[in-house]
Amino acid sequence: MPLALLALAVGAFGIGTTEFVIMGLLPDVADDLDISIPSAGHLVSAYALGVVIGAPLLAAATARTSRRTLLIALMALFVAGNALSALAPDHNWLLAARFLSGLPHGAFFGVGAVVAADMVTPDRKARSVSLMFLGLTTANMVGVPAATFMGQHFGWRVTFLGVGVIGLAAVAALALLIPADRTPATPRTGLRGELATLRSLPVWLALGTTVAGFGGLFAAYSYITPMLTDSAGYADRSVTLLLALFGVGATAGNLLGGRLADHSLRATLFGGLAALTAILTLFPLLMRTEAGAAVAVTLLGTAAFATGSPLQLMVMEKAAAAPSLASSANQAAFNLGNAGGAWIGGLTLAAGFGTTSPALAGALLAAFGIGVAAVAHRVDRRASPPTAAPSPNRDRVVTGHVPQRAQSPAPAPATRS
Repeated sequence: MPLALLALAVGAFGIGTTEFVIMGLLPDVADDLDISIPSAGHLVSAYALGVVIGAPLLAAATARTSRRTLLIALMALFVAGNALSALAPDHNWLLAARFLSGLPHGAFFGVGAVVAADMVTPDRKARSVSLMFLGLTTANMVGVPAATFMGQHFGWRVTFLGVGVIGLAAVAALALLIPADRTPATPRTGLRGELATLRSLPVWLALGTTVAGFGGLFAAYSYITPMLTDSAGYADRSVTLLLALFGVGATAGNLLGGRLADHSLRATLFGGLAALTAILTLFPLLMRTEAGAAVAVTLLGTAAFATGSPLQLMVMEKAAAAPSLASSANQAAFNLGNAGGAWIGGLTLAAGFGTTSPALAGALLAAFGIGVAAVAHRVDRRASPPTAAPSPNRDRVVTGHVPQRAQSPAPAPATRS
């Protein structure tokens, strides 16, 4: 695999760390700024709002920019957001800084996924994308616990300064390792032309699958701490270690999903969503014992993140004319799933259905994701012309591959830029 993927993974590590570390530092931030915990919780929402707004808009507005230059600029914006977070004098300034930090998140992962897929042959695209996302899953396993420890012992502002340093390292790595001649700018179509790509039904079905699938994950994961303490009987001090197990499972699932998706994207996606549905359905049973809870948390990360690379690649392939925009929009879909899943899971708790009820709500969302994916598959089959002989990977909707360019001396389509 290209060494340039390391630069993308470093950036993903920094972004993943700053996204999730705030959850463990909310009490420290609230005490320092003299605000309530619920008010401090708005910092999580501000970051997510930045992701949802920034992902498609930045990708569309910078369509003419070299992807290498864009990745460096996005990471520089990320560094600025974290530096301003560390220096924020009050709650309102910190809200604005967190929003700024979230703006480059989706576009970085979206454009980075296109760059990662463009660096390898078609049969290794999903694996290449999964290696970039390895930085995100590693952040949950290593970065977030380390940054939380740093913030609790040296102050939360030091944590954001430390994440900013990671961002600077990513800027240097991107400048040194991403070859400029492999990431030229997308031909100018204008914002209207870029957004027109999102009118496609297959693209919306792919994005809907992402929202439902990861909504299922976050319906349960957002309330994993009370499940572990109230249902499984773990002490509060053990939760950090168990969340690290989630990171281990997510890392394994991410790598497994990328490898399997290169053989059959559709089968990997259906298998991952089915596994996620089954695990969430079993949560009330597994959470009755400490051992069962540890297994459940690990398998939850494995099943959920096994679908990450297939979903990202599927959206990119559905929107061949503007893969960076569609890929970035998929990151917004991930965060919509995050927010929507947490909200739905909270409704089950408020209704008094029990501590593990968010997991069952998550299972229903994941099952709904399977249904959306099935509709997408049916639409693909109707839209695809009949072929004389099946290819080894016919369940993937592939555009702009090398064999197509070999048939004609005409310029290659705009799937790669």
